Amino acid sequence: MKLSSVVIDSNNADKLSEFYKQLLNWDKKVYDHGENGIWVSLSKKADSTTRLVFQQVDNYTKPTWSKEANRMNQKIHLDFYSDDVEKDVKRAIGLGATLSETQTGDWIVLVDPAGHPFCIVPTRKR
Repeated sequence: MKLSSVVIDSNNADKLSEFYKQLLNWDKKVYDHGENGIWVSLSKKADSTTRLVFQQVDNYTKPTWSKEANRMNQKIHLDFYSDDVEKDVKRAIGLGATLSETQTGDWIVLVDPAGHPFCIVPTRKR
């Protein structure tokens, strides 16, 4: 078995995919699935088999990075390695991300334009 895609819900799949396209400098493709709507796919290369896919959800509710009762808490988030965390955080914010109120460790937690948390993590030697 092989991971194909990580699918991210949004109330504006095109806008959110454009944010990540700019952040990652990945290729973008739009797929019309008829009654199942428009999906937008990003991959590092045009022939990549692992993608970020964005789907339009009409009744989308922004998740939060908190433990408050009765809030739609995030269920998954993305981590991105960075050789220059400060530079990449500034770039992400310039593209429309916001700094999360919750911060832990030596990585920076941000929130994308649709409310999904993601982290920029210092690249570590493994």
